Amino acid sequence: MHLNHSGCYSEWFIYYLPSMFITILKIIRNLIYFFFGSTILAVVVYKYMPVYITPLMVIRCVQQVQNDETIRMKHHWVPLEEMSPYMPIAALSSEDSEFENHNGFDFKQIKKALKEREERGRKRGASTISQQTAKNVFLWPQASWVRKGIEAYFTVLIEFIWGKERIMEVYLNSIEMGDGIYGVEAVAQQHFNTKASNLSKQQCALIAATLPNPLKFSSKNPSKYMIKRQGWILRQMREHKKFPSEVPDEKK
Repeated sequence: MHLNHSGCYSEWFIYYLPSMFITILKIIRNLIYFFFGSTILAVVVYKYMPVYITPLMVIRCVQQVQNDETIRMKHHWVPLEEMSPYMPIAALSSEDSEFENHNGFDFKQIKKALKEREERGRKRGASTISQQTAKNVFLWPQASWVRKGIEAYFTVLIEFIWGKERIMEVYLNSIEMGDGIYGVEAVAQQHFNTKASNLSKQQCALIAATLPNPLKFSSKNPSKYMIKRQGWILRQMREHKKFPSEVPDEKK
């Protein structure tokens, strides 16, 4: 009986295993098709449609509810041309001076960050504005190798499909700029009682100074460190006359 059962099992595996294997491969193939199809479609849609909500906004709201706090979410989408011309210049001066020259990744800064980590044990980010935008719009904030890999994929997509102006527009509309404040229009209203289009050069530099940690640093009540960083950004802004740099002065 044992041999018969063993023989039956062997025949069962020989008969069904190939079809099971093929079924699994088809499922994996369909998942891959779905991932690439849905992500590319999302990127194409957001090339034209305003990004009204991001995963980070949802996460922050959930955290506020869990902490029995009032939900705080200020966000007002405005086109790039309705922002102060100093705002994108301040952002790239603060966060990514090579933004217009790279294809989504600043390998010089990545090498510097790795070297500092090895020599001093100091961890610092080397993410470009493109990478930050990909993370803000499509992914979650917690760092991991999985998220970094998917972030790189989305970075390539938005660089190819959106272009620099759209990336900057989405970045300045979606990035966290204070407690429950997202985007330049919201921070202009909440911290400076004005519109994004009316922000001065100094105010834009101060907003940009908060971007490494907008929950720690405030553009409304800046510390001495913030004032110092604002001055540094203003000096860096002298190197960037306009954004995008190829736009003639009369169209500024």
